[in-house]
Amino acid sequence: MQDTLAFLKRGVDELISEPELLDRLQQNKPLRIKAGFDPTAPDLHLGHTVLLNKMRHFQELGHTVIFLIGDFTGMIGDPTGKNITRKPLTRAEVLENAETYKAQVFKILDPEKTEVRFNSEWFERFSAADMIELASRYTVARMLERDDFKKRYHAEQSIAIHEFLYPLVQGYDSVALCSDVELGGTDQKFNLLMGRELQKQYGQPPQIIMTLPLLEGLDGVKKMSKSLGNYVGIHDDPESMLGKIMSISDDLMWRYFDLLSFKSDEDIRALKNEVLSGRNPMEVKFLLAKELVARFHDFAAAERAHAAFVHRFSRGILPENIEEKTLAIDVDSIPLSVLMKQVGLVSSASEALRMIQQGAVKINEQRVRDERLNISKGFVDIIQVGKKRIAKVRVV
Repeated sequence: MQDTLAFLKRGVDELISEPELLDRLQQNKPLRIKAGFDPTAPDLHLGHTVLLNKMRHFQELGHTVIFLIGDFTGMIGDPTGKNITRKPLTRAEVLENAETYKAQVFKILDPEKTEVRFNSEWFERFSAADMIELASRYTVARMLERDDFKKRYHAEQSIAIHEFLYPLVQGYDSVALCSDVELGGTDQKFNLLMGRELQKQYGQPPQIIMTLPLLEGLDGVKKMSKSLGNYVGIHDDPESMLGKIMSISDDLMWRYFDLLSFKSDEDIRALKNEVLSGRNPMEVKFLLAKELVARFHDFAAAERAHAAFVHRFSRGILPENIEEKTLAIDVDSIPLSVLMKQVGLVSSASEALRMIQQGAVKINEQRVRDERLNISKGFVDIIQVGKKRIAKVRVV
């Protein structure tokens, strides 16, 4: 049982609480493991798979995993980490994104041990009176204890009433599903505790909570996010996926091993010791990149992507010692065309736009087509203009 517990705790940031989890595991019956995903964007990335991997761990031990698509909560908009009210999605946007989620999660989860559920199943039956009754179970004072609400309140930034409903609705999902364990990122702790509290009020055993770290993106600074452009999508083609992973720093590589690799702790420690003893970190990074490409494609695709990457470098298509340039900005993002001028890759923003139109600009080997692309603070990647102008650009 202790080995099982250690296996489940690997990579977990916080467990509430270990004695409760141990007690339920010792009952020798399948537990119901819940994780919710709001379909706010159509593609999953490696950051999402930190949770999916842990769900797979529970499946391997014979437990039932519930992949909950928050099609109802997605129309409210999760206020977590937001300093402004987030624009809710339309019903059509939510359903379109949800369909792509279902097609992607089974690259990791076992479909025979997974329940795919939508929280509209129960909330579309909720009347206005039901929602008011649910809202009566928590106070405004307790809601304002939540860090992002507290900051916005003291900064006199608006908080819409519907945003208070989000954690209540997410918490009620746990009641509707009778979940034993809920998984979420560290930024979701308030919402997960809400589920635990509501289950008590509805006469159910309170769920155990497991929070998992937020995976840093390719920049090694901000959490992986499609909107920041620092992500690796699980639908990326093999060469793009491998190239992106190879671009991360050597330090960040170990973080990715811990949170994404299926290698054992002993194997990862052995690799660290080999690097400390003089092994080239790039060789070890290839092991990580190929493992992840094989997981989302197949082993042959990983081998081909590896060979293509090595071939590009051996032919000198990209120089091994790429000049690094750092640009400090005092706004959240900057147009790519302006960035290219500021770091000296082009003589003017108009030249940058012309080069983008001609298809001569690449970021991390991927051709840029969007003339209005903005680059966010925290960006770190290789920008190439034509065949000869190239730099590793960092935006701070």
